[in-house]
Parts: sequence; C-alpha cells; structure tokens
Amino acid sequence: MTLIATAEAARTNRKRAVAGDGMGFWHTLYLGRTRYNMAPGEADPPTGGLFPMAFLVEQDPGEVAHAHYHQADEFQVVVAGGGTLGAHSVRPVAVHFAAAHTAYGPICAGAAGLTYLTLRNGFDPGARYMLRAENRAALRSVAERRHREAVGAPLRDNGTGIVLGPDPDGLGAWRYRLAPAAPLTGPAPEDGAGQYWVVLAGSLQYGGATLGCLSCAFLYPDDPAFATVAGLDGADVLVMQFPRATT
Repeated sequence: MTLIATAEAARTNRKRAVAGDGMGFWHTLYLGRTRYNMAPGEADPPTGGLFPMAFLVEQDPGEVAHAHYHQADEFQVVVAGGGTLGAHSVRPVAVHFAAAHTAYGPICAGAAGLTYLTLRNGFDPGARYMLRAENRAALRSVAERRHREAVGAPLRDNGTGIVLGPDPDGLGAWRYRLAPAAPLTGPAPEDGAGQYWVVLAGSLQYGGATLGCLSCAFLYPDDPAFATVAGLDGADVLVMQFPRATT
C-alpha cells in the first residue's frame, strides 16, 4: 500500500537532536521510526525486509557530519542551503545515493546551513562513524560488501529528465516538471525495491489528498504505478527508486 507523508503533518515531529558524532541538527520524521523518536528500550524493527523511513535534516551553518555508513540503502535530497558532500559541492536539488555499508562524507554545511531529506527502504539504527576503529573493523567484516555511491547534479532550471541511472537492477532517479492540472504516471515500482516521490515545488493530488512542497510518498514494489495530477500551481517532482539487489 502506498504511503503518504505531507510536509504539514511532518512538521509536528520537528525536534532538536544530536548525532552520534556530536553534531547538532533539527530532525523531522516523515515515515517510519528512527533512533531519535524511538522509546528507550524499544526493539529495532526486523532487518531484511522493506521498512520505509524518511526524515528531514536541517544541518546548522558550519556543522560537519563526519564520514560514516549505514546498514540500509539510502537517498539524500538537498532541498535548501548548500555545502559539500565528500568531494562534491551540493545545492538544491542534488541527489545522493549510497548503498548499504558504503562509507561517504563528510557532509559540511555552508554559511546558509544545509537541509536534506534522507530516504531509506530499510530500518537503520544510526550512523557508524569512520572515526571509530570498531566501525571501520565492522565494515571490513561485512561479507560480499559492494561500495556503491552516486551523486546526481541538479538539472537545468527548466529541465525534466533522468537524474540517476536507470541501472539494470532498478536504481534510478527522475525529475518531472508539470503544468497546472497536468497528469503524470510514474515508472513501474516493480522494477526496484521501493520508490519515493518528493514534491519539490507546487503540489500533487493523489487519492483525495494534496501533497504540497516537501511532501513525499513511498511505493512498495507490488504497488501500481503512481498516477497523479499536478495542482493549480503545477508541480516539480523527484522520483527515486532503490535497486533490487541490496547488500
């Protein structure tokens, strides 16, 4: 069943948080659970299955998220501010994909801060920072680990098209700009391991709901293709699909 998270509803979850490396930031939960909103002692969801988790990170000016990795595949979408991600300069709307157990970073916020959506299709208990020897050792011990990272540069201001891929295993990202009331049916989610839609500007209509700016939807592989209509102000939409084969 397709999951919907509106930006308006998510704002009630905004809270101040401190990352494992000491970085302060604002955390806004959209879908699922993260360690920042789980109750003390609450068991982690099972690993190995699809578990959509989506949240917005507002990184303060000059703050640095040190190089790290996760146990789940993830997309990150820069939606405000600017800075650097590893060797890449990032600004809206940059798209970053990192496969499970792929170290990346650091993420350095510029003078205006850096705001990005983090989107996963599996539960992750938190970042494993490369500053710590035990995390580096744990990464080396992962069987059949495959490093995989991709950064999609922003399209031209009037561009519509492919941002990443599409790769044979389903990994891909697409951007669509729609005129007011224009219909759109997205790529078939059965080709990947879950698909996120993010409204970058304007709005979409879906199932009687209005998805405004920074609202999102998650499609499972057995969901039908996402069929929607742009609102009266049109829409700028980003679609991201996870690869079928994950580590």
